[in-house]
Amino acid sequence: MAQNTIDANGQILRDARSRYRTAHREESGAHGAYESETKRAGGTPRAEVDVRREPAPASAAAHFGPEAGDVVVRARRMYDGNRLVQLADTWVPVDVAEAAGIDQVDTGVGGIISRMAEAGFRQVEVIEDVQQREATAAEADAFGVDAGSLLLEITHVGYTDAGRAVEVTRHTLGPGWTLRYSVPLD
Repeated sequence: MAQNTIDANGQILRDARSRYRTAHREESGAHGAYESETKRAGGTPRAEVDVRREPAPASAAAHFGPEAGDVVVRARRMYDGNRLVQLADTWVPVDVAEAAGIDQVDTGVGGIISRMAEAGFRQVEVIEDVQQREATAAEADAFGVDAGSLLLEITHVGYTDAGRAVEVTRHTLGPGWTLRYSVPLD
């Protein structure tokens, strides 16, 4: 099974070929893919989580539709030990967040994707756009890089079988990441 690795220099390989599968996200009681992957790679995962409700930003509303209104925001600072490796902001429609109980800090084994599935909002498709962009001053300060340094950003959108977007997450990766994807061929 594909997995994330962390090499001796702290380089992180994020292997997307299996990270969203239920067994992977819930492995050994993990509270989501990041915790599972980091533990498996020999790291020490830790997250600081802020949960709040606010109007959907335009980037999330574009996926949720004009009726998006307020969303539940899960803003996370994700660490391997004491090293900040990722900032992850997730926006979820309020009705989905409340039904799935993910308007709380602790989302339990498997994280928000597992809670959504249990509440009838199972994600069947994920689309991720990856771009390189300059770090904002706040990101540069958080990651210990110069403002304007290039960072990778992954915009993750999860869809139900009815085609509804139920999650938009912006992962901002600190230095030292490699992303791996697999595309089935006919």
